[in-house]
Amino acid sequence: MEREQAEQPETGRSREADANDRSGYLGFVAHEVRNPLSTALWTAELLTRMSPEERGGARGDKLSAMCLRSLSRVRQLIEDHFLCERLDVAGIPVRAEPLRVGELIDGLLERRAADAPPVSVELDEPLAVAADRTLLERAVEALLAVAGSEGTPVRVVVRPDGEGRVSLWFSGHAPGPAGLEDPRKGSPSDPKGRALALPVARRVAAVLRGALAVSEGDYVLTLPRAAYTAAPEPSLEP
Repeated sequence: MEREQAEQPETGRSREADANDRSGYLGFVAHEVRNPLSTALWTAELLTRMSPEERGGARGDKLSAMCLRSLSRVRQLIEDHFLCERLDVAGIPVRAEPLRVGELIDGLLERRAADAPPVSVELDEPLAVAADRTLLERAVEALLAVAGSEGTPVRVVVRPDGEGRVSLWFSGHAPGPAGLEDPRKGSPSDPKGRALALPVARRVAAVLRGALAVSEGDYVLTLPRAAYTAAPEPSLEP
């Protein structure tokens, strides 16, 4: 009984700390969404007040582009936020399969925006991981965005770690002082809408039975290794 009574205050403090962390995180998310949403609404209102001639001119084009950028930022934040929420409550089925890492990264790079910072990939040997394709793509996209902050060129090194796992090292923009902690109200904003990229990558790594860490100034995503099977040759028959 005495032991239980002694543990209660500590449990209470832990719950209070968790609640404070949660409140700070949600406050940050709300702030990140509110700013670009306000910009989008403001520019849309200006556009509705303009004459057709003005909307078709240089000022109208500028406001339209600003509105679309803001809405894209809001969409990215909302998608990342709800993915984090679903992962936190195990609300997404994980369908692990052998995935060829090099092909997965190449496919993501083909879909990157033309103005995205350059990415170089170093893969000394064919490697595969056991992961859910959709979730792994979201994690890799997030880490490419974080490492490529402020237009920084990104270098991705894929290597086995000798313990039945594969590590993906993302080097580029240096990690912030908060490391992998969830942002809180007052944390730095992200003009591209990727302020929740690290929370996404960290949660995805966990559900894939891997890990995300910061080492030597790089982000390191470690995943279970799978047997590598070469892609089938395309059929030449008509």
